[in-house]
Formats: sequence, C-alpha cells, structure tokens
Amino acid sequence: MGTRKLNLPTDQRMALLRNLVTSFLETGRVETTLTRAKEAQSLAEKMITLGKTNTLHSRRQALEFITKEDVVTKLFAEIAPKYADRNGGYTRIMQTGPRRGDAAPMAILELV
Repeated sequence: MGTRKLNLPTDQRMALLRNLVTSFLETGRVETTLTRAKEAQSLAEKMITLGKTNTLHSRRQALEFITKEDVVTKLFAEIAPKYADRNGGYTRIMQTGPRRGDAAPMAILELV
C-alpha cells in the first residue's frame, strides 16, 4: 500500500480500498476520484500478480484482501491468465474531469 492517507483512519481506508479493488475486479472498470484510483491501481495489480502464480497459498493471500469468493475465482480463472505473458501494467487510469459537486478530479480505472 502507498503513502496516501485519503483523510481516513487506517481501518476505514483499508475497507474502502478492499471494496474498491473487489468491485474493480468484479466489473473490469470503476469510476472514482483520481487519488483513490491511484491507490487502488497498485493493490489491484498486486492481486493480479498473485493470480498469475495460481497456488493455494496465493489464492489464500488474495482471499485475505478481496471480500468476495467468486471474485477471487474469477481473478484466478479468467483475469490472471490473460496477463500471463505480461510483466505488470495490467490497469490504466484515464482522467475524466472534475466532479460536479466538489470539483474533485475524477478518473476511470480499467483493465488493459
């Protein structure tokens, strides 16, 4: 995990990032603020790298972080094999524009 605190206590920040990464791996893309996307990107890439090894130990490590079992199954069965010959860089961040309510910079995090 990086150094961004996102103005949250540690437990709330980790819950936010776990849910964000879980929904990202479930759908393939997610729209959020730029700083949250940057944090979630590194964690999602680590999960995909775990999925590439496909051992019982790596599956249990992924289950520690990802909150849904079916998402872990999808990660190991569908997502990770697509990137077997790729060394990192599984995701991209596309900046969209400011959010209407508070002008926070928004971004879309998606699989390459």
